Amino acid sequence: MNERYHTSRFGYDPRRRVLWQTLAACVFQRHIAADATVLDLGAGYGEWINAIRARKRMAVDVWDGMLDHLDDGVEGLITSVTDLSAIADDSVDHVFSSNCFEHLSSEDMARCLVQVKRKMKRGATLDIIQPNFRYCFREYFDDYTHVTIYTDVGLSDLLVSNGFTVTHRARRFLPLSLKSGFPVHPLLIRLYLWSPLKPRAKQMWIRATR
Repeated sequence: MNERYHTSRFGYDPRRRVLWQTLAACVFQRHIAADATVLDLGAGYGEWINAIRARKRMAVDVWDGMLDHLDDGVEGLITSVTDLSAIADDSVDHVFSSNCFEHLSSEDMARCLVQVKRKMKRGATLDIIQPNFRYCFREYFDDYTHVTIYTDVGLSDLLVSNGFTVTHRARRFLPLSLKSGFPVHPLLIRLYLWSPLKPRAKQMWIRATR
């Protein structure tokens, strides 16, 4: 993914920081201990990992521009998610990935999962937020870098077949992107998370453990 992608399709948007700060506080931080080691795969502008509190925070992306957006204390690794050799085996308590795996081929996804499982401690958690093709098939390939299709069922089965245990599956979790027009405000995000109704929700959330 080159620099032009980040200036055209995936440009910086300050609203994204508000979104991830709110999601971190409401959903993810409660499952992450203060002494945990946390890994963000395909971290992009680093909004999620910046919002997390943990003893050790690592962010991986092939885009070297990521380093300019990471807060102090976050270790940035410029590498593919298929090569996590710089991270010690059995060292990570929590892995997070948002809107990353649809950019990988099936072969690279398989390599990634092997790497991720090796880096995770036994009982560690993997959270994946991902476009659910079941609900966004009309827009899915508007992003020209999308190469692989996933649904909540397919991705869950893929994780299980690679030795993970799926503990939570939300078919509809968030709108597809900030371009959906949904207002980005902490209070509105909290209300959306608490509501059983999820208008325009086309992203899934799957949680698995090693």
